[in-house]
Amino acid sequence: MNAFELEEISINHWPALSTMLYDGWVLRFAEGYTKRANSISPLYASTLDLAQKIKVCEELYARRGLPAVYKLTPFAQPAHLDGLLEKMGYAMSDTISVQTLDLDRVTEEPWNRSAEISESFTADWLDAYGALSGVLPEHRSVLERMLANIQTPAACVSLRLDGRVAACGMGVLERNTLGVFCIVTDPDYRNRGLGGQLMLHLLHWGKANGAKRSYLQVETGNVPALRLYAKLGYREAYRYWYRVKKG
Repeated sequence: MNAFELEEISINHWPALSTMLYDGWVLRFAEGYTKRANSISPLYASTLDLAQKIKVCEELYARRGLPAVYKLTPFAQPAHLDGLLEKMGYAMSDTISVQTLDLDRVTEEPWNRSAEISESFTADWLDAYGALSGVLPEHRSVLERMLANIQTPAACVSLRLDGRVAACGMGVLERNTLGVFCIVTDPDYRNRGLGGQLMLHLLHWGKANGAKRSYLQVETGNVPALRLYAKLGYREAYRYWYRVKKG
C-alpha cells in the first residue's frame, strides 16, 4: 500500500463529524477535538486560485470558531503549498511519523490473557480511554460520534490489572490494513510491558480478520512509543506535519 492510500484510509479510520470536499482538498470538522479531525488534507490536485482558496478555508473554519489547520505530507497538492503557508504566517506544529508493519512478521503471542476485546466501542472502554488520555468532558460526546462514524470493522482492547483498566487502544481494518489508534497506558502501570501486550492483541485480532499489514501514527518526540513500535517491527514510511495560522 502506498502513502497516498494510507492517507485515505487514515481519514476513514479517524473520521470527523462532517467532511467537505473542496477542489481536491478534504476539509474535516469535529468541534475542535484533535487536529487530525479538524484539519485540511490537500490530497488531490488543486485547480482554483490558491490564495483565494486558502482564504475560503480560513472563513469556513472561523465560522465554526476553529483555526485553519493544514495536515501536510511530502505529497500534498500543490507541491509548493507548505512554503506558501509558511509565508502567509502558518507555523509548523506536531511532526508525526507514519509507520507500517508487515503482519507476517508478527509471530509472538501475547502472554497477558486479561485482554478484553470488543468489536463495538463499549461504555467501559470509552470511560477508560477518556480517563487515561484526558478527554475533556465536553469532547466525550464528540469522540463517541466520531467512532460511530467508522464504516469498517473495528475493535477496542483493554488490559486490566488490580481491577482497573491499565491500558487500552483500538484498531480499524480496511483494505487488508489495520490502523492502530489511541494506545495509552495508565502512568501507574508503565514500564511493565503492557503497551507491547496491548499491541500484540490488536495485531493478532487484525490478522485473524484478514489484515496483511498495519500502520500507526506517532509523534516524532514520543521516544517511548517509538521504541515500542520499533521493537514490534514498525518502520517509518513517511512523515506529516501541521501548519496552523499564527494569532
